[in-house]
Amino acid sequence: MSDFKSDKDILEEKELSENKQKTYDRTVTAYKGRPFDRNKLIVELIDQISDLPTPEEEPMTEPKFETDVVVIGAGPGGYVSAIRAAQLGAKVVCVEKEYLGGTCLNWGCIPSKAMIASVERLHQIKHAESMGIKVDGDVSIDFDAFMNRKNKIVTTLRGGIGMLFKKNGIRHLEGFAKFVDKNTLEVTNKDGAVEKIQANKFILAMGSSVIRLNIPGLEGATAEDGVWTSDDAIHAPFVPESMLVLGGGAVGCELGYVFNGLGSKVTLLEMMPNLIPTSDSDLGKELEKLLKRSGMNIHAATSLEKCEKTAKGWKCTIKKGDQVETVEVQVVLLGVGRKANTDGMNLEGVGVKLHGKGVEVVDQTLRTHTDNIFAIGDCIGNIQLAHVASCEGLVAASNAVKNSRKEVNYKAVPSCIYTVPEVASVGLSEQEAKDKGYDVKTGKFAFRALGKAMAIAEPEGFVKVVIDNKYGEVLGVHMIGAHVTDMIQEGVVALKHEATLESMLECIHAHPTMCEAVLEAFEDAAGHAVHKM
Repeated sequence: MSDFKSDKDILEEKELSENKQKTYDRTVTAYKGRPFDRNKLIVELIDQISDLPTPEEEPMTEPKFETDVVVIGAGPGGYVSAIRAAQLGAKVVCVEKEYLGGTCLNWGCIPSKAMIASVERLHQIKHAESMGIKVDGDVSIDFDAFMNRKNKIVTTLRGGIGMLFKKNGIRHLEGFAKFVDKNTLEVTNKDGAVEKIQANKFILAMGSSVIRLNIPGLEGATAEDGVWTSDDAIHAPFVPESMLVLGGGAVGCELGYVFNGLGSKVTLLEMMPNLIPTSDSDLGKELEKLLKRSGMNIHAATSLEKCEKTAKGWKCTIKKGDQVETVEVQVVLLGVGRKANTDGMNLEGVGVKLHGKGVEVVDQTLRTHTDNIFAIGDCIGNIQLAHVASCEGLVAASNAVKNSRKEVNYKAVPSCIYTVPEVASVGLSEQEAKDKGYDVKTGKFAFRALGKAMAIAEPEGFVKVVIDNKYGEVLGVHMIGAHVTDMIQEGVVALKHEATLESMLECIHAHPTMCEAVLEAFEDAAGHAVHKM
């Protein structure tokens, strides 16, 4: 990967290095023949070196156009990059064809978590007797109130983004953006009116959209026919009596959990041997066991062969190995398949290259093959997570405004699934570490042994750590259980700072907490977990 350093950059770095060496030599010479005070020498060196001039990042050149930066898309990558660019002094326009917040806020992360929270609370109330709480009368979901609560959360947060735009002087332009040339956009609003806008720099943050898989029998079927995408499920008009969910990743598992909790008879299919196949296999196996216990019918290593319309819904033919069976459901939910939103924008016409998953970036500075255009988030087809898009947005904004060469570091990206129990991971799975040639050792500790887990009646799940046996570096941290999406940040920091097993063992963990399982897992990797049976 090229670092794109100019001759000027190289000369400046060389001069700085030579100046630092000269400063060191002068200081050491000055101390010759004098009593040696190591601490005083270090302080003097630091003071002198810190006074040396450093090569400054070039500020944004004097604008040729009225707008410095245009961000296309207002999802968690786009709106964050727009705000950061404005904070850095740029005049910013953010073009969004639909709603502020993008998929994450309007159809994904936020509304699904609101729905999950209501279902989880219903489950807790129904089982409150186990904690000494008596609940009289019928306990059930008011579906209209359930959906209204979710909608209010979404609109509140959407309005918050609008207020942040106003605070930072960002113009929000509604419409679909198409490039005329590398510095000019045509933005067409919903009424067909067209506005041209010119800028020095552009950040592509269009996100992605659900696609319908080519399954025999479902061609042309819509939500009204009982074939839902994840977008449709978020705005479901009713709770189906039965549902087949295709896809055992984060989307399928989360929505399957919601509708199972609302009373649907849910059958979930995953083609790979385990649920959440991109995670450590131990997590997928445990999640399958616990979701089955909650009433879901789960088929791993199973494909959906075809569907036939019936009077009440769909007759689905599923296949596992040589075994074929049929399942009749009211609704089929397609929980897999997304496509980058690049169509109709004339990206290739202005030199932006595309690949099979979206926009091609040159390197981790997020520049495209057109030097004034950057790309972030789902539309580049890398790691399609909201928090990754936000991180990329901050980096792209800095590079666009300051002409810097910051890079995104993807080593420590947390991945979270908000079923009950929750699932969270960062770093390499055990198998990935082995495939990369590491000699690994693992540690594992179950929550059920913890006092806090007993006290809050959340005993399920475990923490697993993956360690490089040669140097002791932490390679991965994996969790399933209550609150693990909040706990995973300890693993993120460990990987980011290349922590070792020894250093993690020295970290004091508060008692009683669920986080004690992390320490115990590291202790287990070292061969001496105190509380492991």
